[in-house]
Amino acid sequence: MSNSVISKNAKIGKNVTIGNFCVIEDNVIIGDNTKIMHYVELRENTKIGSNCVIDSRVSSSGNCIIEDNVIIRYDSIIARGTRIGKNTYVCPKVMFNNLDQGINQIGGATVGENVFIGTNCVLQHGITVGNNSVLGALSFINKNVPDNELWFGNPAKRQREL
Repeated sequence: MSNSVISKNAKIGKNVTIGNFCVIEDNVIIGDNTKIMHYVELRENTKIGSNCVIDSRVSSSGNCIIEDNVIIRYDSIIARGTRIGKNTYVCPKVMFNNLDQGINQIGGATVGENVFIGTNCVLQHGITVGNNSVLGALSFINKNVPDNELWFGNPAKRQREL
């Protein structure tokens, strides 16, 4: 933690591990027993629950909510306004978007609980991914995904119920 920049206004829970070269801005909240790996950037008003793992080079653009028991793998980008539900696994290099074509902030995606998001997925602004759903690798998610469904493709389409 000695090489990291942590705002005095951040709230860090018990037994939290913070790697080297992290930036944790004002009003960031990190729950108990969470691991923040190296080179992570958590901008203002990001909230991370307990028992999470935020892997190296993950960036949050702020005003995000990441609930308990979430794993976000390396090089993922969590856009402003994104919400990720409990027990969700985000594979490497996933990108949440919050801008429309006019570069207006719409808000990030809302991801339910127990969701698996495959490597290199892009989740468009304002969409909702239902509980217990799976998003295949390399998918572009630009529509709402109901609970308990498998979606993949570019653009992603429903493949089957889980």
